[in-house]
Amino acid sequence: MVERLSSLDASFVFLDEPGTPMHVGGLLVLETPPGGLDALAALIEARLALVPRYRQRVAVVPGHLANPVWVDDQDFDLSYHLRRSGLPRPGTEAQLLDLVSRLTSRPLDRNRPLWEAYLIEGLGGNRVAVMTKTHPALVDGLSAIDIGQVLLDVDPGAVAPEPVDWRPARAPGGTELVLQALDEYLRRPSAVVETVRAAVADVGTTAGRVGSIAGSIVRTVSSTVLPAPRTPLNSPVGRQRRVAVARARLDDIKRIRTVHGGTVNDVLLTAVTGALREWLLSRGEPVVSGTSVRALVPMALQEDEAGAAPRVSSRLVDLPVGEPNPRVRLARLGYAMRGLGGGRSRRSADHLIALTGFAPSTLHALGARAARGLSRRMFNLVITNVPGPQVPLYAAGGEMLEVFPVVPLARGQGLAIGMTSYHGTVFFGFNADRDSVGDVDVLADLVEQQVDDLLEAAG
Repeated sequence: MVERLSSLDASFVFLDEPGTPMHVGGLLVLETPPGGLDALAALIEARLALVPRYRQRVAVVPGHLANPVWVDDQDFDLSYHLRRSGLPRPGTEAQLLDLVSRLTSRPLDRNRPLWEAYLIEGLGGNRVAVMTKTHPALVDGLSAIDIGQVLLDVDPGAVAPEPVDWRPARAPGGTELVLQALDEYLRRPSAVVETVRAAVADVGTTAGRVGSIAGSIVRTVSSTVLPAPRTPLNSPVGRQRRVAVARARLDDIKRIRTVHGGTVNDVLLTAVTGALREWLLSRGEPVVSGTSVRALVPMALQEDEAGAAPRVSSRLVDLPVGEPNPRVRLARLGYAMRGLGGGRSRRSADHLIALTGFAPSTLHALGARAARGLSRRMFNLVITNVPGPQVPLYAAGGEMLEVFPVVPLARGQGLAIGMTSYHGTVFFGFNADRDSVGDVDVLADLVEQQVDDLLEAAG
């Protein structure tokens, strides 16, 4: 029997439009491994067996009688998914980000396994980069792993295993898929009602389907059901993206937290809030004391009362961009986050890493799933925060120096921000619509400036 996509995953696949591709990106910057890009390619090929979903594609049941199924790709071609690119001299960060922006803009081919990885050479300082694109349908929970996770080792001398000889299982034909769906209906009559309700005749139907089942992946607590404030972040989104990055020392963030209170996440949100405030002012937007920007923030792990597996918890947070004092902004955000805690147990960053390994794409993808599960009118942007290990990781013997998340945009939302901490640094990735938020590099610079301001205020 084939494995069927859940209703939620099927909705995500059908909601993936050319203008708003839903893949989650990850940019890894590495020291050039001893074997160069060939060694990285060999490592990915050898460990592909650890992520069997990466050799499967989505097959639609004729007539949409049931949710699509996962089937082995009979024509799986690793060279299609694993590609090489090079930067012109001098191989600057700006050139790298321009390439990443163009790669992020391209949707995945729905007729193939829903992932791609780009090995990028020519980066200055004896470095290479790996850019991954993974569809959230591949990540259906914290037990899922992605290609970035199996690529990295704690031991720089870890040896890649020999590639496993893989042969695809026979893919069922259309008639067989229909018969399997009918058999499932006979064994579970309620499936008929579920499928009729979730019929995917068009994107509009699919969008409603996501809203009806959003509770399966996100528990959102909000003090208001009013629509999110109108901001320049919300406008029709084009097909092109701009990616920017920022960095902050984790010790600086912890010092700010120690002096002014709150959590590491509170401090990071405060820096983003201050940057958004300055960015709005630079655009001539009216910013008064009550001005706010509402963010969907998936960032905590919680236990379900019934003893089920922990889930990512998402909150709607009003960022007080109208507050000019950074210390007051931090206090207000800390109070708001505590108020939205709902009394549930939070998991520490160390526990989260122990559960998942280092899987930033996996956890940022869960945040993207949460964003698609809610009406875009409820928030202005998505901000994800994924803790990572504070020890160096290696791929094919080359140390990973930096890692930046690239969170997808929802329809009508021009900016998404991802944050990942690793080896003493917090890395920010900004994914923006090129038309409406084309100056996203200004916003990235402002985040670093806001961290400096908070640190100076902390003495």
